[in-house]
Amino acid sequence: METPFVFGKLATDKNFTDREEELRHLKQNFLPGINSLLISPRRWGKSSLVKKAGEEITKQNSRIKIIYLDMFNIRTEEDFYKTLSEKIFKEVSGKIEELIADTKRFLKQWSPRITFSPDAQQEFSFGLDWSEIKKQPDEILNLPEAIAKEKDYKIIISIDEFQNIGFFDNPVAFQKKVRSFWQTHQRTSYCLYGSKRHMLMEVFASPSMPFYKFGDLMFLNKIPEKYWKDFIRERFTDTGKTITRKQASRIALLVENHPYYVQQLAQNCWLRSGKKITDKIIDEAIESLVLQLSLLFQNMTEALTTSQMNFLLALIDGVEKLTSNNTVSNYHLNSSSNVIRIKKALINKEIIDEQTPGKPEILDPVYKLWLKNQYRSLP
Repeated sequence: METPFVFGKLATDKNFTDREEELRHLKQNFLPGINSLLISPRRWGKSSLVKKAGEEITKQNSRIKIIYLDMFNIRTEEDFYKTLSEKIFKEVSGKIEELIADTKRFLKQWSPRITFSPDAQQEFSFGLDWSEIKKQPDEILNLPEAIAKEKDYKIIISIDEFQNIGFFDNPVAFQKKVRSFWQTHQRTSYCLYGSKRHMLMEVFASPSMPFYKFGDLMFLNKIPEKYWKDFIRERFTDTGKTITRKQASRIALLVENHPYYVQQLAQNCWLRSGKKITDKIIDEAIESLVLQLSLLFQNMTEALTTSQMNFLLALIDGVEKLTSNNTVSNYHLNSSSNVIRIKKALINKEIIDEQTPGKPEILDPVYKLWLKNQYRSLP
């Protein structure tokens, strides 16, 4: 029997839970072609949400095409243009003959070298002349709009981990160039999203940046416990197992409603249980999860300075006035100005975030449990 919980990959169909308001909001942007800018920490379900919205609107309207591009391993403009072109043609072109004809029609400035996989016709890659593209990227930046007009489509370009433009040689110049084209598009809209909140806020919310007010800015929150409670119970029931509402709620709350960890912990409990789950099984499952990730957490911790670790300990102890003289003295943080530097460094490392000003929090709830229960007991 397949396990009823999904983590580490896109949640689809019955594995997709709640997000009804966000889903409706995103679809309302997609249908008329409003650009969307979506921010949330890693593993909170952004990609699943975008994919779900895309699936539902393409069912409503077959003339809508969605191109999904993940920039996780894209670090240069050259890779961006190459991958974007491949993704667009793969989505809008059918047979090989159409693909070849489309590349000739829409990329007139140069003839891309197309390589096909021997065992899958649609697995292909482009060989583009980067020296030429760098001088004149117009055709690629206008490619989806040109195709949409020619083929009577509406196209949505969905780009995950958009903050990786920060790795480009001149990211601001790139943003200026891209926006100058994209803002003129009428039949193409863009959904840009990612996980590094501090970087994306600089890109999307700073008046001095090219992508300021480029679209509807959305912040994805955690799924509330009340939805997880029902979801977990339904998944247990569907597989012939019993769990109480209180137990389902506890699973979600133990990992602070973190979508990835709720699914993982629920699966660990499901695997350990017979027909009926017990509180002891939940205790064993969360302890096992913390131990399973212990080596990863040790490596993370070893990369931190003493002051940074002391700052995290203050957070797990519930200290609120982090820059006060008492906190600085009790946790050996050197000075209040140093606390500000520590906080910035930990945000850049994606260990903490500060969604509410003045209230930083540790992003990984299992790491927080490890710090509380394991770190201080290490020799």
